[in-house]
Parts: sequence; C-alpha cells; structure tokens
Amino acid sequence: MPDLPLFVVRSLLGFVLGLALGFAARAGRFCTLGAIEDAVYGNDTRRMRSWLLAIAVAIAGVHALEMVADLDLSRSIYASRRIEWGGAIIGGFLFGVGMALVGTCGFGTLLRLGGGDLKALLVVLVMAMTAMMTMRGVTGLARIRLIDPLSVELAGAASQRLPDLLGLGGAIGRAMPFAIAGAIGVAACAHASFARSVRFIITGAAIGIMIVLGWWATGIAGYDPFEVRRVESFSFVAPLGDTLLYLMLASGLQPDFPIGAVLGVVIGAFLAAKTTGRFRWEAPDDAREMKRHVLGAFLMGSGGIAALGCTIGQGVTGLSTLAVGSVLAIASIVVGARFGLYLLVER
Repeated sequence: MPDLPLFVVRSLLGFVLGLALGFAARAGRFCTLGAIEDAVYGNDTRRMRSWLLAIAVAIAGVHALEMVADLDLSRSIYASRRIEWGGAIIGGFLFGVGMALVGTCGFGTLLRLGGGDLKALLVVLVMAMTAMMTMRGVTGLARIRLIDPLSVELAGAASQRLPDLLGLGGAIGRAMPFAIAGAIGVAACAHASFARSVRFIITGAAIGIMIVLGWWATGIAGYDPFEVRRVESFSFVAPLGDTLLYLMLASGLQPDFPIGAVLGVVIGAFLAAKTTGRFRWEAPDDAREMKRHVLGAFLMGSGGIAALGCTIGQGVTGLSTLAVGSVLAIASIVVGARFGLYLLVER
C-alpha cells in the first residue's frame, strides 16, 4: 500500500477524531454557553466543571507530548511572541455576545446541525462566510486597520506561553504545566455534585483527550518539518470558512485537519443524536429569531477571527498551551456571553 500524502493523513485523522469529539460532546451535553447559563441561572456548575476538566486534561496531555514526543508548539499560533490583546479582548467579547444571541458557540452549532437543527445550518453558513470576509475580505480591512495594531511584542521572552513569559526553564518549567493542570482538575472535581456526575466527568475527560490527539495528529503523526503549515488542534471559526470554501472549490484545494474535523464533528453529533433518540428536524420560529441568529453568527464569525479562536479553539486548545493570549480571549468570550445573556434574559 503506497504511503498516503500527509495532508490526507491529517484530514483522515481530523475526521476520525472530530467524529469522536462530536459524539462525546453531543451525548455528554458539552456546551460552554450552556455551562454559563446553568451556573448563572440554575446554580448548577457541573457543565462548567466538565469544561474545566477538559482544560486540565488538555494541558497535561499536550505538555506530556511536548516532553516525550517532541511536539513543536512553537509552530502554533498560540506560541507567538506577539500578544494580540486587542483582538483577544474585542474579538472575544463580540464572539461571546454572538454566542448568546445564537444560543451556542461555533462548535455547539455543529453539534446542533448534527441533531437536525436547520437554524444551525444558517448559523454555520453565515459564520463561515463572515470568517472568510474577516480573514481575507471586506471585514478584514476593518480588522487590519482597527484591531491588529492593538498588540504588544514581547522582547525578552521566547513566546507568550506562561513558562516562557516567566522565564522558567529546566525542571521547574517542565513541572509548572502539570501543576497548573492538577490544580484545575482538583478544582473541577472538588464539588460533590460533579464528583457524582459520571457522564460529565467522562465527557470533560474525553474532550480534553481529543484536543491532545488533535495536536498529535498535526504535530507528530502528520508532521513534516519541511512544510510551512502550522501545528494545530481543534478550533471552529476559521475552519468553517475553510470547509465551505473546500466544498465549493474542491478541485483547486487540498483538505487538511480542520476540514476533516468539521465534517467529523457533524457526523459524530448525528450518530449521537440518532443513538440517543434525540434527532429531530427543527426550523426557526419566526423572522425575529432568524435575525437574531444571523446577527449572532456574524458576530461570532468576525469576533472569532479577531480573537484567533472560539470557546474550543482558545478556550481549550489555546489554553492547553498556557498562552496568555488564550487567557485574555476566553475571559473576554465569557464576559461577552454574560452580557449577551443579560440583554436577552434579564433586560
């Protein structure tokens, strides 16, 4: 059997891992906005703790790969010496507001699409187009002029990752990520109700493992040191635009890990919905709901590109590298989502 080109290997791994990710998240009710809503309005932190557990597992697993398998995170967007704080804060806030308007994030939208929600199809299309516009089109002009200059270049640090930023090397620098992961994991599991929620524990651990395997797929199994492409794991803003572009222009483009991951998540969510008896077709109720979803999708597409990721891309994948920009981005996303919920629910 001839060796497969590495872009095919990465695409297939993205599809398989995306399928597992979509199935686990759909079956385990993994949703960042849902976690915020549960905590704010229901005094239920179990889904939030599941998200924290995913982060803890991802941090430990990624740094284990870095130590044992020579994963080169310097080729990821999260290890830059340039902290794009403007994009992280402004883009993250806009993404959070859009997430509240839609009712979920980009990843959650794919999960809903797999469950038969036609509103999610609309959101995916608008997010994909807006993401491409903000990367390479009209909206991108505003991003380049207004947001991109709001950044700081680190002079004395190798990267914006926390150990590098603090100048920690040797055994202390290697141990720090595992200590942080352990602290987050203990904090997540400290609550009695979460400790009894086997489904949420399994879901959080599974999401974290899938993030680690995503890094392995692009940075080890499908890695070519002579390629210029970056090392990455799961994210769901720019990959939506890439997937839409590939579906339209397949003859002129090569698929890669992000496209395989997007398609895999949708099919994995579909399988989870069918096996649990929760698949059903849904349509928008009225024009007002349509407008809310379109506006939210636009904010998520543009804000997610400015912030360099979403609740998965920055909130788990980015945080797994301990990048300062990811901390700023996910904090801004949570604040934006809380503000959006205030506008929709309380006001």
